[in-house]
Amino acid sequence: MAQDFAKAFYKSKAWRDCRASFIKSVFGLCRRCQQPGYIVHHKELLTPDNINDQEVTLNWSKLEYLCKDCHELAHSESDPVRHDVRFDEKGQLVER
Repeated sequence: MAQDFAKAFYKSKAWRDCRASFIKSVFGLCRRCQQPGYIVHHKELLTPDNINDQEVTLNWSKLEYLCKDCHELAHSESDPVRHDVRFDEKGQLVER
């Protein structure tokens, strides 16, 4: 689930439009394995300090369309000590 500070952003028209056009631009395929994608991943961690910075949140060069498995891998690469959580079928972070 999105952090509280990011909920309004993820519901915004700007994000929905950006997300839809980005997915279309990559033909709906995961950037890493070329399987059908699942989630637009921000390569830069969103924080309360950058959530309103469109150069971070809506910049295509900082986005990656990933399948569920590659998205989990992306998060484990950025935080390899977190083995107590995973993403469920809806892309929500849950305890293992």
